[in-house]
Amino acid sequence: MQRVLDAIEVFFDHLTAVRFAPLAIAVALHLVKLACTSNAWRNVLAAAYPEVNVRRRSILGAYVSGVGVNAFVPARGGDAVRLLLAHRAVPGSTYTTLASSLVAMAIFDMAAAGALFAWALTQHVLPSLAVLPDLPSFDFAWFLNHPRASGAAGGALAVLTLVAAVWIHRRVREFRARIAQGVAVLRDPVRYLRSVAFWQACDWGLRLVTSGLFLRAFGIDPSLRNVLLVQVTGSLATLVPVSPAGIGTEQAFLVYVFKGSVAETALLAFSVGMKLTLVAVNVVAGFTALALTLRTFRVRRAVESAGPPPVEV
Repeated sequence: MQRVLDAIEVFFDHLTAVRFAPLAIAVALHLVKLACTSNAWRNVLAAAYPEVNVRRRSILGAYVSGVGVNAFVPARGGDAVRLLLAHRAVPGSTYTTLASSLVAMAIFDMAAAGALFAWALTQHVLPSLAVLPDLPSFDFAWFLNHPRASGAAGGALAVLTLVAAVWIHRRVREFRARIAQGVAVLRDPVRYLRSVAFWQACDWGLRLVTSGLFLRAFGIDPSLRNVLLVQVTGSLATLVPVSPAGIGTEQAFLVYVFKGSVAETALLAFSVGMKLTLVAVNVVAGFTALALTLRTFRVRRAVESAGPPPVEV
């Protein structure tokens, strides 16, 4: 935490040198990026529920609300908000099908992130497992420094997964049907590529352009290699979302992968500046969408007024 606070102080020290024109364009493109991803998810849900008019505006509100909550709640708590709002927006939907629709979305994201990671391996810039615990502000260092406790936690998680698998197996027929419904768009490759993968490709393209604009805004060379490295560190920082928006971990990765090529103070100013800007934009956009959708900022009250979710067996 102290490392993050020091990085924030460095950011404010460099604030007068920031170029605000590329920063403003980056923020605008980030909002467009959110709309692209939302549209992809809407099309996945439209394929899952062809008899329902899945409104783009409602799914956009659900998606952006989840992004806003994820910006400051760890462990991706915003995903629950996203599913809740989507359940309200799609009559007759089930949480199982809505959750499985995210699997269809994850396929492209995993392929893109995997390709970036494979490229990063060829650049020999990623830290080894032996180095990870020593990185400043690295959120997962405790697990790496305590292998026995980590092993016990992993074993407990495996047991819980096994119990869940046994419970699901008893209800496998209906459960599988709902899972299959959520990924129905994958049965039509042309439709998937046109209505889902295309919008996700736009999302990833805008991510790279946005990163380049942030690099330019903070006076760092926005070369393709630097842009790709920024995206790789962002993806790695969110693999295990312990901290809100991956803050702390991402700064540690950035300092390591750029070592020797960019001054550490410039990197910290850039990474914290980019992170704080996007978090602020996500929170404002997310809670605006939440207020417009639920007519309140109080998610718990909205959930209680909607009644308990149906039990799905």
